Amino acid sequence: MTSLPLADATSVGTPALNIGIFAAFVLFTLVIVIRVASGRKTAEQYYTAAGAFDGRQNGIAIAGDYLSAASFLGIAGAIALQGYDGFLYSIGFLVAWLVALLLVAELLRNTGRFTMADVLSYRLRQRPVRVATAISVICVSFFYLLAQMAGAGGLVSLLLGVSGEAAQNLVIAIVGVIMIAYVLIGGMKGTTWVQIIKAILLIAGTFVMTVWVLGKYGFNLSSLFQSAVDSSTTAGEKLLEPGLKYGQSTTTKIDFISLSMALVLGTAGLPHVLQRFYTVPTSKQARRSVEWAIWLIGGFYLLTLVVGYGAAALVGPDTIAAAPGKANAAAPLLAYELGGSVLLGIISGVAFATILAVVAGLTITTSATFAHDLYKEVFRHGRTTGDQEVRVARIAAVVIGVVAIVGGMYAKSQNIAFLVALAFAVAASANLPTILYSLFWKGFNTRGALFSIYGGLVSAIGLIVFSPVVSGKVDATTGANLAMLPPSVDFHWFPLDNPGLVSIPLAFFLGWLGSVTSREHNAAKYAEMEVRSLTGHGVAQPVEH
Repeated sequence: MTSLPLADATSVGTPALNIGIFAAFVLFTLVIVIRVASGRKTAEQYYTAAGAFDGRQNGIAIAGDYLSAASFLGIAGAIALQGYDGFLYSIGFLVAWLVALLLVAELLRNTGRFTMADVLSYRLRQRPVRVATAISVICVSFFYLLAQMAGAGGLVSLLLGVSGEAAQNLVIAIVGVIMIAYVLIGGMKGTTWVQIIKAILLIAGTFVMTVWVLGKYGFNLSSLFQSAVDSSTTAGEKLLEPGLKYGQSTTTKIDFISLSMALVLGTAGLPHVLQRFYTVPTSKQARRSVEWAIWLIGGFYLLTLVVGYGAAALVGPDTIAAAPGKANAAAPLLAYELGGSVLLGIISGVAFATILAVVAGLTITTSATFAHDLYKEVFRHGRTTGDQEVRVARIAAVVIGVVAIVGGMYAKSQNIAFLVALAFAVAASANLPTILYSLFWKGFNTRGALFSIYGGLVSAIGLIVFSPVVSGKVDATTGANLAMLPPSVDFHWFPLDNPGLVSIPLAFFLGWLGSVTSREHNAAKYAEMEVRSLTGHGVAQPVEH
């Protein structure tokens, strides 16, 4: 086995080659976006591509949207450093799709038109529910964007051999600018094609790395695992056992339960994934989309097991921890170890395309929420033209991009799989209870919706702010700061890294409490929504005001 020396951990490959491959990926995808989706767009075309994609295409695009930088960079790094406990992210992300398939995909497609708020406000009072939903969508998307931008900073800094704060911040800014260009030029149609291309490239690239790693060990998984154990001087055999990260104390075990709840329930509340169901013409195609997505995503997550342990075996945990981006650098470093500068450039180009595609999807979802739910339905009471709506959405995309850039600069040292888990916790707390109550409980009403959305949102974000993630978390072995803020700042009092264990049940309880303490009840509207969600009848008609 060979390994990169620590001195080389901050500069691998040939920067000129890496920049060339990056530029080729960006130019190629921009050309695609311009060819398929440039020009004037109606609101329906900008938000949902006017339902122009079939189930197979949309399923691949969903995989492209869902297989983010966290799935490739974050999980590979988590497995390389934490072994079995890192693979639990893959399991959680995959199982979450069963919840989305069985409970929400088809019903949401049948009930809404453009955004999640169309569904949640359908049988309730429009304005307050749309405002609450829009705030929730923006917050969830912000946490998810943080993860992608952080991954971009660490990845490109590694490839270009830059490790200074200013250089990494510049990289994050460049990613943000390119992402804004995708959204402004292409809308949902252009973004979808970028996600389809990126999904194919990502899965193919990961498959090549998996076969290459297994080939080095005679296609014997046991030999690969043993080599990973031998390379990990600190973890050793614990790399193959549960509990390396989440079994150290009672608190970490509880934190694992909290993380699991967030991962499994979060997908069904992610606005940028849910909006993809509106890009297909029928509910049958929506179901087909999820089936395609599950097969592609499931296969990919099995590959991450080999890539993660391969990074531990061939690169070594010490080298990974010393690189810019730390755990997020595991997959690129493995690519360099396997195929030198060329494979590193290709795999990193794919990872870069992954980040761009996901942040573009998040940005278009958030801008659609602002323009459609807030500007049109709340501020202008439905009295807008399609052109006005699209113009506001474009402006919102620019603002969201700038906010994501600034946030990514502060979060660039965090493991991005972990940051995405926080986004899942907020989505599962603020969105999922309201979605399920709206679809399945006839006694649900406006007060219940506001209680569950605001209660879940405030509790999830509040507990994150006062958790070790933000302040007061230091590595017991190395003394390294693991929090977002400097070691001198410590105001945490909530012991868990992930708030899901508290915030998700609380949001369900608050939704029930708000509903039973309010006399509002519209049986006719619930019956209408029930028929619509099960049959899709009337989905092409605007929601009543």
